[in-house]
Amino acid sequence: MKVRSASQCIQHTAVADAAAAGRRLDQVAARLFPAYSRARLQEWIRSGALTLDGQPARPRDRLRGGEMLVLAAELEPVVENRPQPLPLDVLHADEHLLVINKPAGLVVHPAAGHPDGTLVNGLLYHYPELEALPRAGLVHRLDKDTTGVMVVARSLPAHHGLVAALQARRVLREYEAVTWGIMVGGGTLTTAHGRHPRDRKRMAVLQQGGREAITHYRVLQHFAHHSHVQCRLETGRTHQIRVHMAHLHHPLVGDPSYGGRRRLPPGAPPALRRAIAAFDRQALHARRLGLVHPVTGQAMEWEAARPRDLAGLLAALRGVEGVEEE
Repeated sequence: MKVRSASQCIQHTAVADAAAAGRRLDQVAARLFPAYSRARLQEWIRSGALTLDGQPARPRDRLRGGEMLVLAAELEPVVENRPQPLPLDVLHADEHLLVINKPAGLVVHPAAGHPDGTLVNGLLYHYPELEALPRAGLVHRLDKDTTGVMVVARSLPAHHGLVAALQARRVLREYEAVTWGIMVGGGTLTTAHGRHPRDRKRMAVLQQGGREAITHYRVLQHFAHHSHVQCRLETGRTHQIRVHMAHLHHPLVGDPSYGGRRRLPPGAPPALRRAIAAFDRQALHARRLGLVHPVTGQAMEWEAARPRDLAGLLAALRGVEGVEEE
């Protein structure tokens, strides 16, 4: 199982001819950029890597003819996914499913800068049959420094069923996070989500184009300068919770991409200063996952215990800041 071998930035420009009038953007793009699959082009359109007249668009948007299509994307390097004897925290295993508790620092899939030492490498070592499945059975991901529960398909019927359930939004994915600032109540945030227009390594809430992103959130505890929040994903876009909390002006503690400059609360006691300074990742944990087993039809649910660093951060907040229970 392989992904692309050397990092490569691509840039192409094309003008839609008269024959494009009335046709979908993804159809026209597939004809103008035949070196890439339509599925890949659709992803680039959704992420904003492929723009229409300089603006984000949707794969289904209809063209008039004469529009300028610009593709600026990065192809991930190809590395061989070789088995490696990495430890795995397995919460559940049957012939169709694996449920893993992912630690912080573990990259899920080999990619640029992380050719091995990933969850996929460990899965292939412990479960060699996964080599026959798309992406070694992965149907969703967690960021490198996000901890918690993940489900992995172990058979092709399970893979098909899990992908369908995720697309139909029938999988419960519940997270807990610590944010900066005092959040008021809770709610549901629905935005258009896609690649940041200037920083291609980040995602953003877009005014045009992008894919629908929905996060339900509620406050578990208020602290003097922070909030302990529960987030439930209805969609699962890249960095979705991190982007949404930052969009609400309550970025996650420790978030290197969306949290802004590292800061300390005014007059913070030494214990809290130490806890925040030591927390060097986004304070986000995938706490609970629930689904209907794609083969047996049984309703199942798993919970990953709060990791030590997040538990320590919350303990420091509770110990030195006044806690208001919700």
